[in-house]
Amino acid sequence: MRFVGMIAMLGATLLAGPALAKDKTPDPAAKPAARFTPPPTNDLENTWLLDLSTGGRVSIWLRPDVAPDTVRRVKNLTRRKFYDGLTFHRVIDGFMAQGGDPKGDGSGGSELPDVKAEFNYLPHVRGSVAFARADAENSANSQFYIVFQPRLSLDGKYTVFGRVLQGMQYVDGIERGEPPTNPTRILHAYIAADNPPPYQAAPTTPPPTLGAPVTLPGTTPAKAPKPRG
Repeated sequence: MRFVGMIAMLGATLLAGPALAKDKTPDPAAKPAARFTPPPTNDLENTWLLDLSTGGRVSIWLRPDVAPDTVRRVKNLTRRKFYDGLTFHRVIDGFMAQGGDPKGDGSGGSELPDVKAEFNYLPHVRGSVAFARADAENSANSQFYIVFQPRLSLDGKYTVFGRVLQGMQYVDGIERGEPPTNPTRILHAYIAADNPPPYQAAPTTPPPTLGAPVTLPGTTPAKAPKPRG
């Protein structure tokens, strides 16, 4: 099943990490990777809004300076209303909430080609947003996850492309489970520059309306009890 290898890969990484570290010797002549200027946190074109069924709007700062292709994909899918109505299908307490799959089981994605990996220096801290993927590095497509608690062992292995700036309490309220019994939904996703409407809660289903009492032929309606004075 696609994208379910994240935890397995994490476990293997934790076991293999120390051994791999011994083989890596810093090269004093190596130059650090160039860093581009990130957009300001109030840049509406790089603000991703997720209206969640947990009761509010989540504002995410997008980082095209470190993951331009990933951010481009997120904007494209958002403006096509791809994410509207999708669930968080895999939510692990103390770790992350994963969504963005139209099949709702972790095996799906959009009809667009997969996005190449853009691993970068952004850490997996609370509120970080990254693209999920299968075992292959260049297999990310539409699924993403939001980190509940720091998981720095994933740094450099998944493309972090944003960070929650507001509304983390609504992320914390996402229903847990793999899959959850009553999964949290993305009601709407927007790019802030597109002038979206205010958050609107999901409509609730009204209880069925009870009709007037039915009187059978040859009977008289039962009298309602009078309130006591």
